[in-house]
Amino acid sequence: MATRRELRLAGLAAWLLGTTGLCLYLAPDGRTGALVAAGAAGIVLAAAGGALLLRRPWVLPFATLACVPVRIPVDVGAEDANLLLPLYAVIASLAVALGWQLLRGDDRSRELGPIALPLAAVVAWTGLALLWTDDLRQGAIFLAAFMLPFGLLAIGFARLPWSRRAVLGLYGALVATALAYAGVGLYQWATREVFWNPKLQVDNAYAPFFRVNSVFWDPSIYGRYLVVAILATLALVLLALSQRLLAAGVAAIAVMWVGLLFSFSQSSFAALFAGTFAAATFVWRWRLSAVLALLAVAVVAIGFATPQVRTKLLHESRAGLNSATSGRAGLVSNGLGIAADHPVLGVGTGDFKRAYADRTGLHGRDPKKAASHSTPVTVVAETGIPGLLLLAWLAFVSLGTPFHHRSSSAAGRAVLAAGLTLGAIAVHSLFYNALFEDPMMWGLLGLIALAAARCAEEVPA
Repeated sequence: MATRRELRLAGLAAWLLGTTGLCLYLAPDGRTGALVAAGAAGIVLAAAGGALLLRRPWVLPFATLACVPVRIPVDVGAEDANLLLPLYAVIASLAVALGWQLLRGDDRSRELGPIALPLAAVVAWTGLALLWTDDLRQGAIFLAAFMLPFGLLAIGFARLPWSRRAVLGLYGALVATALAYAGVGLYQWATREVFWNPKLQVDNAYAPFFRVNSVFWDPSIYGRYLVVAILATLALVLLALSQRLLAAGVAAIAVMWVGLLFSFSQSSFAALFAGTFAAATFVWRWRLSAVLALLAVAVVAIGFATPQVRTKLLHESRAGLNSATSGRAGLVSNGLGIAADHPVLGVGTGDFKRAYADRTGLHGRDPKKAASHSTPVTVVAETGIPGLLLLAWLAFVSLGTPFHHRSSSAAGRAVLAAGLTLGAIAVHSLFYNALFEDPMMWGLLGLIALAAARCAEEVPA
């Protein structure tokens, strides 16, 4: 939020000290030598990466996109975690580049535009909520692994110099990787083989259908990635730039949709439906609403004709809503109960699992059954009503900005595609708690700000 260069340098220094302090708190005991060596190598890598970003700023989004699925298992205290270590190297390089630019006199500020204030408020309140948490370890992981590094990533995206060619190249990279990941997913489904995730292998052994995760850890995150690529392509298809692009876009969507199908991710299909409705409404206005409503009726009818779906919706729902939703209804209701007991401040950042376990009588230091499946529920339980209001403010501004700056220019198409995909991620987070943990969400905030600023420059005075 600072507008003076020296204050921005102070903020960057505070970001570095805070992140380092949290990482030191989480560092496993007895590995001092390995951690010092890793830190020294990281500094050298960050310096080299920072020099590259200063010369080629658009390397940042391409490198981020490449690192999205790459999670490496590490020890975080007494817990095993799968962290985006290559992406953290990219963010460290960004911090070096940003620090150098500020030292050299770069006086740009508030690159996120109208998104800057609500995003700063969300990050600040989440950090403050660490003060009253009873699970400092989980709160520290959330801040150090997601909120702080990805917050800087959003600023880095917003500071990029506008380039129509680079934006098209980034879209091409998104679709190319999505097609490749969909191909891997289809291979997994054909061979009945999954990678990385032993829990998914066990689940598939007892499930009536076979879920795939491609190169991702979780099928739902794989599905979310494909939804982002599908909606970005759909935005171009609906604008019908040319017949050749239209045919290629439809073909790409078909392949990605088939890959999405075998993820069997309900949250991803909900996000895709919401994004498709928003895109059609934006391009064709409300005349298409009736058609989409009829389509929804047809989809439901087809679903009831499928034995597995009919069993899920009818037989299991007789045993209760919680059974029909695979336990999600119970998680939501208990999460809202936690929020009702702590409406003003919440239980603190990272404390949802502990509070849920205490409320329901679950045992163990890290009960998996207490993991939240809805970001708004997690936010209101951990940070109270103020946190939920700040999240709603951020959603309103970030999703409203693309429609305020819509136009037929390249920047207008880019801001529309970014807004649609961000909205889909937001819908996905209603059923799968991974909004702030998704680097694509933060990158899209930066891209929306970048494209919106370009649209404002193109408006004649």
